[in-house]
Amino acid sequence: MTWINYVPFDKATGRLKSLYEKYMRANETVANIVSAHSLRPHMLEGHMAFYRAVLGHSANTLPLWFLEAVGVYVSSLNGCNYCIDHHGHFGELAFEGGADEWKILSNALTSDEPEKAFNGKHLALLGYAKQVTETPKSLTADIIDDLRRAGVDDGEILEVNQVCGYFAYANRTVLGLGISLKGEVYVD
Repeated sequence: MTWINYVPFDKATGRLKSLYEKYMRANETVANIVSAHSLRPHMLEGHMAFYRAVLGHSANTLPLWFLEAVGVYVSSLNGCNYCIDHHGHFGELAFEGGADEWKILSNALTSDEPEKAFNGKHLALLGYAKQVTETPKSLTADIIDDLRRAGVDDGEILEVNQVCGYFAYANRTVLGLGISLKGEVYVD
């Protein structure tokens, strides 16, 4: 599950147990990325607050499926199969176009060919996500102006920026601690 020690749900007590219960899925399992934080519950709280703000907050204006797609793309660029798997699954659940169309979108992202399935402001935002992920030092105010000309507003730029930041963090947590998909069970 991870290269470091962790406290499994059935051995958790006190604050950790209450956090596990708070972040437990409907099938009464805890994601491996959650368990990996068990030695420092305060870090688990920070992780989940960041996650819920960028991907699950009702004040976001971009659709959840697109924010999940950005997460899949960033995770693919970073080589994080755990997050590709998780957020590909969650993106498909949020996407209203059906599983077959989601698969086309997902394949375009994981093959680093978003232009094959996206256009307009979504494609522009994915190009921005790639730059934020791979070459953040190259970003300039002109790139933000280009996004605006593509019909993206500043709040949407911020949303994608923060999703990129979250996945940079999550991907490095997963890859740096060897968190695997072993034992993961999804709930639809």
